[in-house]
Amino acid sequence: MKTPTLTVAIFFAAVRLYADPLSCDLSAWKAQPGLAASVAENTLTVTWDGAASQEMRLRFALEGGVPVIRELAVRRKGGQWAALATNVVPIFDIVSGQRRMSQQQMEPLESMGVRITPEIIDARKWDAFWDAPLDIPGTPASGRGGNFPRDLPRAASEIHRASAAYKVNGCTVASNGARVEVSFPGVELGVFSGKLQYTVYKGTNLIRQEIVAKTDQNSVAYKYDSGLKGLAVPGSRVAWRDLAGNWQENRLGGNKNDAQVVLKVSNRYLAAEGRNGSIAVFPPPHTFFWAREVETNLGYHWFRKESGDSFSLGIRQAEKEEAEEYAGNFALYSAPPGSLQRMAMYIYANAGNAASTYESVMAFTHGDRFKALTGYQVMAHHYHMDLGERLQRAHSLDANIPDLDAIRAAGINIASEISSVFVGRPPGRGGRGGAAPDPLKLLADSYEGAARHSDSNFLVLANQEVYGSPLGGHTDLLFSHPVYWSEKRAGQEFVEKDPVRGTVYHISTAEEFIEMARRENILISMPHPRTKGSTGYPDAVKDKDFFNDPHYHGVGFRWGMGLDLSEQRLCEKRCLVLLDDMSNWSANRTEPLKNLLAITETRYKAPGDEVYASSPAAYVKLAALPAPNNPAPVIDALMRGDSWLTSGEVLVPTYSVEGSGAQRTLTAEVEWTFPLEFVEVVYGDGVKTDRKIVSATDLGAFGKHKFQIPFSATGQKWVRFAAWDSAGNGATTQPMRLK
Repeated sequence: MKTPTLTVAIFFAAVRLYADPLSCDLSAWKAQPGLAASVAENTLTVTWDGAASQEMRLRFALEGGVPVIRELAVRRKGGQWAALATNVVPIFDIVSGQRRMSQQQMEPLESMGVRITPEIIDARKWDAFWDAPLDIPGTPASGRGGNFPRDLPRAASEIHRASAAYKVNGCTVASNGARVEVSFPGVELGVFSGKLQYTVYKGTNLIRQEIVAKTDQNSVAYKYDSGLKGLAVPGSRVAWRDLAGNWQENRLGGNKNDAQVVLKVSNRYLAAEGRNGSIAVFPPPHTFFWAREVETNLGYHWFRKESGDSFSLGIRQAEKEEAEEYAGNFALYSAPPGSLQRMAMYIYANAGNAASTYESVMAFTHGDRFKALTGYQVMAHHYHMDLGERLQRAHSLDANIPDLDAIRAAGINIASEISSVFVGRPPGRGGRGGAAPDPLKLLADSYEGAARHSDSNFLVLANQEVYGSPLGGHTDLLFSHPVYWSEKRAGQEFVEKDPVRGTVYHISTAEEFIEMARRENILISMPHPRTKGSTGYPDAVKDKDFFNDPHYHGVGFRWGMGLDLSEQRLCEKRCLVLLDDMSNWSANRTEPLKNLLAITETRYKAPGDEVYASSPAAYVKLAALPAPNNPAPVIDALMRGDSWLTSGEVLVPTYSVEGSGAQRTLTAEVEWTFPLEFVEVVYGDGVKTDRKIVSATDLGAFGKHKFQIPFSATGQKWVRFAAWDSAGNGATTQPMRLK
């Protein structure tokens, strides 16, 4: 035990003495400097150049049909290999239930005269928000049952739990640019069948462990957990940062655990540290989170001491919300039949300790902050903050709002809060009862409260979401200055002069709504198109004059509603397809093309919540923040289309269309953290959408590149650029007209 070679060899587990025959197909593997793969003595060995002058090595074997990581090792250039783990088994667990269409989705369709048929349900259910397949029996909570599926109660027989069952007898090794993909076919995971896959990336210590599988069953919604089992206890500890940012540890010196020890950690980070280095496990930063009403940290990591000699650790997803009010809002992932779902966990192996590994992992998300870029301001919209009401309840417009602390900590410096306005229902408390305050006083306090909570480097905007909007679906109003309005009552004029507030609008029709927007420079957007209370919209109003008005800016962009892990792009099937549809609708008009607006759509929050993980952001082209009492430059920039959207890991600081005539070139500077997957030029002719995809798998992690992509502009009316990385993160520009 005292010899250096033995110390290296036993870091995490004892060597087993048997292995199955291993036949690997390497026909798709192409050797290149810094990446190597070979099979000998029933062991597959993959080596690659890591980060910071480190070299990495993975060795795989089969034991009883189960893929085993025989060794995960690291060394400094020119040094000796040091094993970080030996004989470790991948863990995957799944819980699945039945996807349902919510009442909230049905009501807009029924109001348009659409009969809810099984075919309609089958097409629309995948974008459900108010669904909770694991909530048995699903009794409506806190008076919000009107949002839930109609066919409750749920039955316990709908829920299926399973662990991965491996019946592997071989593997395939394939090159994909500057990465190696190792696949082990023959995995059953509950209702899913597929393969276990590991991907390593040249130039980084990052490893992706995932199940790639599909189901033929209909209406499947699911969640998954993943991890590593068989790590050795001697000389090891589990380390993490708690929600206050303090380092915590468990040295595995207590009795064994009967169940997982669930941890609420900062930044989705957990590490096993030993004598030779550390192994961190963490989920993809955004696709691990389906859309919820709140971003409460539910504990996404776990460890378990299984005996005096071994332990396991990994990532997990909870089965329900902690707050009973949101019990019916836990939709899980959608898995349409035949779709190839990718259930991933990342591993980062490092010769350093847990703290140094933490810094390496945090670099992938810029420390869970949207990176500041010269010439841009970082904006996120649609925070359900109810700012005015909360300040009124606190009896002070200067009361601290913890939501703003959490938002600012994520690197967002334009926070656009919204208050709910229910047309046709009493104002105040979101229209859910209680005393109805003076709506004009509430607006005034919202505007003044936003200005008081702003700063020279942090701008708070007081905006509104209108339920039951005369424009159809839900409508967001973003104000360029304080505007006072209310729903028109009998005998009221469209415009009146109030002795305190000045001009006050009274709205009852779509024409009055859009006229107010024109007069007061209000940006209008639909927050959650084609789902929730906007199901069927904006398609139903695409030919209306108000929708084609320049003040109707576009729709919201937020992933998670109907999150499907077969998608390669965030909010691919709902948001991005709609963006391109809208560009084609507007292609032959003179008005500006519709844009996406980055929205969060989450309620009250505080530091420690998963604010960064749950939110996209818009980088708005503004040299400086405007004064708190003058948000008009923000609205004007958005109306011009001077913004692009990102999850944070992929940035597009500059982009343009160059050339004229039939041949054009889209030039874009892209910066990224996770290894890039592909970039694309998307364009349309007013009827159909086409794209040119350029693979970027030859580019490693943490890069910058100027892409110049030629494309044929013949017959095309508009174009946009997007870039997507290997973890499902990405960025897209707004569409641009081709002249």
